[in-house]
Amino acid sequence: MKNNIPNYMDNLSIKKPDKIAIIHDWFLSNSLGGAEKVTILIDSIISKNFFQPEIYALAETIHNTEKEFFYNRKINTSFIQNLPFGKQKVQYFLPIIPFAIEQLNLEKYDLIISSSHIAAKGVLTSPDQLHISYIHTPMRYAWDQMNTYLQQSKLSKYGGEFLLRYILYKLRQWDTNSSKRADLLIANSNFTLRRIKKYWGLNAEVIHPPVDTNRFKHDLDRGDYYLCVTRLVPNKRVDLLVRAFNKLNLKLVIVGNGSEKSKLTKIANTNIIFYGRTSNKKIENLMGRCRAFVYAGIEDFGIAPVEAMAAGAPVIALAKGGLLDTVSCISNNSKDVIPTGLLFKNQTIQDIIDTISWFEDKKMWKDFDSNRIKQQADLYSIESFTNKFEKFTYQAWEKFKIRNKH
Repeated sequence: MKNNIPNYMDNLSIKKPDKIAIIHDWFLSNSLGGAEKVTILIDSIISKNFFQPEIYALAETIHNTEKEFFYNRKINTSFIQNLPFGKQKVQYFLPIIPFAIEQLNLEKYDLIISSSHIAAKGVLTSPDQLHISYIHTPMRYAWDQMNTYLQQSKLSKYGGEFLLRYILYKLRQWDTNSSKRADLLIANSNFTLRRIKKYWGLNAEVIHPPVDTNRFKHDLDRGDYYLCVTRLVPNKRVDLLVRAFNKLNLKLVIVGNGSEKSKLTKIANTNIIFYGRTSNKKIENLMGRCRAFVYAGIEDFGIAPVEAMAAGAPVIALAKGGLLDTVSCISNNSKDVIPTGLLFKNQTIQDIIDTISWFEDKKMWKDFDSNRIKQQADLYSIESFTNKFEKFTYQAWEKFKIRNKH
């Protein structure tokens, strides 16, 4: 990773940590998303400034695959890795995940960095260890997305809803208690920061995730189709987009796989095209030529919309969640704001129809400047993340060592 960012660790006035561990919830080859990309970059940053840390996870299926994640180092895993279906369906073991994460022995490390969307923040550490946790989200299943999870759960459908509610109740307790184990928290957006304050009663520093904005070309000719790139799971609410575009009869391209794909393809009209697992090159071209990128879910941050912005595409999305950090609505009249998209207020089919109909009728895509949209996306670049994370880690380690001298 070459950049012009100063190496804060070169100026460290105290002894560097001798042993470092990075822990993420899991690394599964069929669900490598933004959280995993953040963890891989954190590993690169720590390796550059110190040495290669040891990697931990509940389960993994990426070791010795075609891609050299973590330079093919061993990923230490929990006992879930050896359970039947533990590697492929780690989410099915949700009730015992807190117990599993606590069984990982990290006592030999001076510095521990967790990357957590479920449980990694809950590892057990001592006062002599510095634990920094990058929080992608408090446990979604247990908090504000509980009802969505219950509606889609097979256990609920077969009469187990009461049991599942009790499990989620216990998980909420553990999620709150374990949040206090980290010495310092980093939130991936202001939305996640608000959730951390509400559910855990804690503060955090906001460092937005890294987006590889240099991958994309923003000066290509725009096509006549709309684009959505996401995992096809219930909380992404792709169903709302499908039903809205069925009525709009406009071309929509959906890229992604997931448990909802079969249901979505059944209800979609012929104007909606589905791509499954697609190459990065294909995605880059689709983003570079789409009329607009559309999204109806509530994201903690939302890397794909920023990638679309890096490709010069305006974003049409729900005005909630982490997208409020990155997407500036064209209706904002402030001179200091660069418009990068159009935000609709309610998570409903009608709001989507009304917003895109207005976008079409006014030919709004002509009012957006792809160069300025790209400039906004660059605020969330890999270089920006690297600089902020290096500085945060440097200052945290220095303060920790000074404090522990007394």
